[in-house]
Amino acid sequence: MSEQRFRAGWAKVDVTGEPWGVGMMGYGRPGQRSTGLLTRQFARAFVLAHGEGVDERRLAFVVADIGMFFEAAVDEIHARLSTRCLGPGGVGRYVAANTVLTATHTHCGPGGHGRHALYNLTTVGRHPRTFTRLVEGVVQAICDADAALVPVDLRLSRGALRDASINRSPEAFARNPDRDALPGAIDPAVTLLRFERDGDLTAAIEWFAVHCTSMTNTNTLISSDNKGWAAAAWERSVGDGFVAAFAQTNSGDMSPNLGGLAGHGPTDDERANTAEIGRRQLAVARALAAGPSQRIEPGLDWRATTVDLGRCHTADGPTGRAVLGASFAAGTLDGAGASPFRQGLGNAVVGGLSRALYRTLPGLRNRQAPKEMLLPVGAMGWVAEKLPVQLVRIGALHLICLPMEVTVTAGLRLRTAVAAALDVSPESVLVQGYANGYAHYLTTPEEYDAQRYEGGSTLYGRNELAASLEAVTQLARSMRTGGPQKPRPERRTPPGSRGVRRSAGEFRQWLRLPPSPLGSALFALPAEPEVCSVATVGSRATVELRTGHPNSYIPSSYIRLELRAGDAWVPVADDDTPGTEIRWRRSGLAFRARVDVDLPDDGEYRLIFRGRCSSAVAGGLRAR
Repeated sequence: MSEQRFRAGWAKVDVTGEPWGVGMMGYGRPGQRSTGLLTRQFARAFVLAHGEGVDERRLAFVVADIGMFFEAAVDEIHARLSTRCLGPGGVGRYVAANTVLTATHTHCGPGGHGRHALYNLTTVGRHPRTFTRLVEGVVQAICDADAALVPVDLRLSRGALRDASINRSPEAFARNPDRDALPGAIDPAVTLLRFERDGDLTAAIEWFAVHCTSMTNTNTLISSDNKGWAAAAWERSVGDGFVAAFAQTNSGDMSPNLGGLAGHGPTDDERANTAEIGRRQLAVARALAAGPSQRIEPGLDWRATTVDLGRCHTADGPTGRAVLGASFAAGTLDGAGASPFRQGLGNAVVGGLSRALYRTLPGLRNRQAPKEMLLPVGAMGWVAEKLPVQLVRIGALHLICLPMEVTVTAGLRLRTAVAAALDVSPESVLVQGYANGYAHYLTTPEEYDAQRYEGGSTLYGRNELAASLEAVTQLARSMRTGGPQKPRPERRTPPGSRGVRRSAGEFRQWLRLPPSPLGSALFALPAEPEVCSVATVGSRATVELRTGHPNSYIPSSYIRLELRAGDAWVPVADDDTPGTEIRWRRSGLAFRARVDVDLPDDGEYRLIFRGRCSSAVAGGLRAR
């Protein structure tokens, strides 16, 4: 194999979680529990390889339609990869250092796939089925991509997108002395990595900074939001195995709600906004795919470490144990929080107590002031404090992989520092947020002082950015010199808690989610499902039918819409197709599903609903 070419493989695997009764992860709203499907969730994996024999290097990069990767899933994925995708000598090819696990940060996916208490408070506890589908799907996607390596040319294109994001904390942004480097208080940069064979585009990864919060905290249908919309639309239009991922970068303060309020901008409809913000990202990606590009010379490298962010000593001062501020509880313009709290300083009771503690404990003041401290989640063991920091190189492109939601100015400083340490252009360095874990936000010290939502959610205090800068700069220096990396410290995992398991205290969830084989059988789809009613209005059909528990079996698609073509039936849509949605509700010990689906053309249709035991067929649907 020529040393002048990469080899690459790509794959897409369904990781859709439980569609009914599970708290959604992102907004932290207790009443936001899944009731159905708007779009499915996928893990898109890309494997890159270069060199041969003992000199071969491989890198796995994953973008998943989830809120975030928690430590529990990350650890389990690595454990399973160690026995799959084996290299020479039966050793696993993919470990923490050369595997990048990232989330699009949709706020409308089922949660319960973490082990730390904070993230299970609003999800009705832990949910092993959702956890298992995520882990198995990601592992399968990486293994499928690994098995599909072919020679490719990698090309890099860069552009800008200025009408798909706003800064949701402009007061905090304005405090930054380097704010003029980001006109409009946004990061408009779009980077497209193109995978080409014989001049044809076969896969792509786009990076752009914007939150996946076009869907609001009142939505209860699983949705991959604007980035998932863009990826699916591009894949449908190309077909033939094309895989497109729309990855996050430093989007901590970037909102898609251009009207300055959740569900508003560019329209007043959350679904239309999801499609439009996705469409704008896709339009730039397509333009970059068709335009000039830079060929990336082959080469892969990586460095990784684990940082105890609660106990760092930096040149700017120490970090502290994880604490959530009062402004965290206030929420953002993307989703309001608890009414007693407000963004910024001035939460009277909490602020007064915090100031008293700072006067009494100067060490705490040096770490957390001026945060109005609400919850000491680190001391309570509710969040992880030892977090992964990773730097990877794909030819001339470098990714700073952090488990935080990084604001655009914090991202600018990280990229500038790493570029200087590597002696490369800053545009060759991207922050890959939401990577390999989750640790809330990362702001600049100036933004931290404003204590908007992002500052109140910067867990480890005012000097967290300084600690992150020191960690990634050290990795960059090691990468530049080519010296051996120090062994990566192991994160301490509580005994018996690598995965997500159900405790006896969560047995109450049986009413919503039967965990046992008996429960699954009891709530399984009846042998002869009843089609209750069919209504067609114009070219949209509504079908209601009796089903079993929607979580007892999660197929690759619950529904398939077919159009009659002579004596044959041709599939035209499923539950991931735009214009299709499923909602479940309880009906005694069983469930009823309502399916709404667009009928794209004139003709006769039938809808097939798939469950554990059999299928329900609703025929006689006509578009007119």
